[in-house]
Amino acid sequence: MLLDLDGTLLDLHYDNYFWLHHLPRRMAEITGRSEQEWRDQLHLSYSELRGTLDWYCLEYWQDRLQLDIMQLKREVAHKVDLRPDAERFLIWMKRHNKELLLVTNGHRMWLEMKLGLTGIDVHFDQIISSHDYRAPKETQEFWSCLAEQHVFDPRTTLFVDDNEQVLASARRFGIRYLMHILQPDMQMPGNQPLDFPAIHHFSELLPDD
Repeated sequence: MLLDLDGTLLDLHYDNYFWLHHLPRRMAEITGRSEQEWRDQLHLSYSELRGTLDWYCLEYWQDRLQLDIMQLKREVAHKVDLRPDAERFLIWMKRHNKELLLVTNGHRMWLEMKLGLTGIDVHFDQIISSHDYRAPKETQEFWSCLAEQHVFDPRTTLFVDDNEQVLASARRFGIRYLMHILQPDMQMPGNQPLDFPAIHHFSELLPDD
C-alpha cells in the first residue's frame, strides 16, 4: 500500500495556511510591502510551479525569496495535525500484514518536521520523498524510480492521494487500485469525486468495530 502524506494522512490546512496566509503576512512584515502585493505575487508563482519539483522544494523557495522558509514553517507548526482516523487506518493495515510505503512530494526537511510532530513514521516500512529521485509524483519518472528501488506489483497495489494529477500519473504507470481523498483541508468543503474511487475520511475503509 502506498500512501501520500499532506492532504491524505495529514490535514492540508497547515500547508494551505502557511502558503496562502502566513508566508505573505511575514513577507510583508520583513520587506515593508503590503500583504496583498505579496499574496498576488506568490499566487502567480504557485500557478507557474504547481506540479513541478520546485513547487515542493525547500531550497528553491529559500533561494527565490531569500528567506529561511524552514523557520517560517516552524512558526505555525502547531497547525500540523493528523486527519481523522488516519493513524487508526495505518494500525489496522499493519495488523493485516500490509506493507506500507509513504510516498510524498514533501521535501525531506519538511517531512522530518511533520513526522517528528505526529510520530506516524513508526507505521511505515519505507518513507520515500520525490526529491530522492529528483522527479515529482506527477511524472512517470518518479514511478519508474520507485519501482526500481522498491519491489511492488502495480496490479496488487493500492495508492491513496488527494491530488488527481498524481493519481492519473500512477494510473498511467499501471497501479490498479487508486483512492482519492476528497477533503484534504479539513477546514474547507470537500471536492466532488471525478475519475477515481473516493472517500472523505479513512473511517469509510475501516470495519465498524
